Amino acid sequence: MTSRSAATQHLRELARLRRVRDRMDREYAQPLDVEALARTALMSPAHFSRRFREAYSETPYSYLMTRRIERAKALLRRGDLSVTEVCFAVGCTSLGSFSARFTELVGETPSMYRARNHEELRGMATCQTMVMTRPRRAAARGARKRAVSEKHSVAAHA
Repeated sequence: MTSRSAATQHLRELARLRRVRDRMDREYAQPLDVEALARTALMSPAHFSRRFREAYSETPYSYLMTRRIERAKALLRRGDLSVTEVCFAVGCTSLGSFSARFTELVGETPSMYRARNHEELRGMATCQTMVMTRPRRAAARGARKRAVSEKHSVAAHA
């Protein structure tokens, strides 16, 4: 294979991966598994998973769960649905797994997030709200570290 045809093949593969990522963005609430996503990309599941991770620096499952948590945050901010209703509305089938992943990405439980005042986001442009509320794994780790440090600090001074 020449370098030109290899480059063309690579670009076609990236376009198929983008199509799959767009599908996850649109159909996040549907039951999507690696096999179905790989079929969309016209790849084997193992090859698809490897190539997706290379292209987007995360696994297909991680990307999908981030989209689901992102949507869950918006639904929880509305305040008219319970955490369980939100869990199922975004396509998760296990409340425990949803809560654990939410807490990992957001840094607080879904119930705590729902109860918090979100007034600062009202009136903000939708695109700004999306950027400000996008789940970030590193931010969640930092929030958990601060919470643990504060807990130990309070315990030491008690």
